[in-house]
Amino acid sequence: MNTLRVFLTALVEWGILAYFLALHFTHLSLILRAFFFIQDYLDETQNDRLDSAFETSHYKPITLLCPAYNEEAGVVASVNSLLSLRYPEFQVVVINDGSKDTTLEKLVEAFRLRPCHRVIRELLPTQEVLGIYESAYVPNLVVVDKANGGKADALNCGINLARYPLICCMDGDSLLENDALLRIARPFMDRPRLVASGGVIRPLNGCTVTPMGIRGIHMPKSWLARFQVIEYLRAFLFGRVGLASLDTMFIVSGAFGVFRKDMAVEAGGFETSTIGEDFELVVRLHRKLREAKQEYHITLVPDPVCWTEVPEELGVLRRQRNRWQRGLLETLWKHRRMWFNPKYGRIGLFSMPYFLFFEAFAPIIETIGYVVFAWSLWHHSINTPFARLFIYVALLLGLLNSVVSVVLQVMSGHRYQGFKDWSLLLLTALFENFGYRQLTVWWRLKGTFDWIRGKEGWGHMKRKGIMTTPAPKA
Repeated sequence: MNTLRVFLTALVEWGILAYFLALHFTHLSLILRAFFFIQDYLDETQNDRLDSAFETSHYKPITLLCPAYNEEAGVVASVNSLLSLRYPEFQVVVINDGSKDTTLEKLVEAFRLRPCHRVIRELLPTQEVLGIYESAYVPNLVVVDKANGGKADALNCGINLARYPLICCMDGDSLLENDALLRIARPFMDRPRLVASGGVIRPLNGCTVTPMGIRGIHMPKSWLARFQVIEYLRAFLFGRVGLASLDTMFIVSGAFGVFRKDMAVEAGGFETSTIGEDFELVVRLHRKLREAKQEYHITLVPDPVCWTEVPEELGVLRRQRNRWQRGLLETLWKHRRMWFNPKYGRIGLFSMPYFLFFEAFAPIIETIGYVVFAWSLWHHSINTPFARLFIYVALLLGLLNSVVSVVLQVMSGHRYQGFKDWSLLLLTALFENFGYRQLTVWWRLKGTFDWIRGKEGWGHMKRKGIMTTPAPKA
């Protein structure tokens, strides 16, 4: 009996270790791919003059879709930043999704909006539209007031009103860098079969925001927000860039992603019954285009940045991570036909297994690893080689991934200002592995069980809103 127990314990220990090794070496491979991808991108674009490229008739006009639900704290600043973007021809559509605060009133007052009578072509079904507003002073701004239907429904409503062939999905609490649209839309000029393009998301917390945009990039004061800075660097600058380099891009963030309008409509728009509508639409596009045997590409551009507010309260962050995990599992299960299916090429044979094993199952296996490690310590029966390798893999390789992500953000040209911020960035990459990472694993594990139980809904997401600092006087 003891022999069997020792054998089973060793099997579990080395199975977990093999999983961790596979996970981190896959991440290291993606890091290498991301490094060369970013280097090649910078070599191609360093001498480009974006304005000159868009002076030709080949550029595609774009509609920015900005859903807003109870965003009174920052919606005016966010819309002002969108209207000031550099792009030859664009339209901003703000969708007030049944807000219960003064979001609509603030927009009406700030932009002198007036009701208008416009025929809506219902390409996608949505909740009832209550009113459409335009401004004589801001001709490229449209505000839609509609019954609440959730973010996906609001985006579908915006698509119905979109005038141009490209649509850019936004969050109501986000800010784009001034040339972000030029950069994220550039690939659509060069690659006619491009279906979607994603940008990079960064936490706005700690940055200095003026009416003219972001004028100071600094680390947040909250350690909770600092840890999320590292997470976002790691997720975008090696995770998604690495996947894009393999032409296996699987997520275009709903906070900043550009889609061809015709393809989004043909695919059925954003799914209103899921809580991960951005992820689900991209997977559905892959599925439909692979089944139709059409050549296409979905990519990520590493230098256009969208700055967004991240939670600074544990309860809010917990609900967000729980929702993300449920959305991931929901989409993977919905499209389970694609798992390991050669019919879907690299998406079925690499992207699906990667997200299934290294994202969806990660909190379960990582929790088992910590439990086995703690149990073995408690009973003084720990396997020394296992313990040593577990610590190396779980902590040191995790730290390496975070530090390399910090280095990659230097390459992409968005540097935090000053020695203090750089020191904090590196310290955060170190401290994240002790406590915070285990906490997020627990939240994701809880999200997994909530999904199994059929829990639905977003949960309340409390925001401070975008706070602007007066621009310095000349």
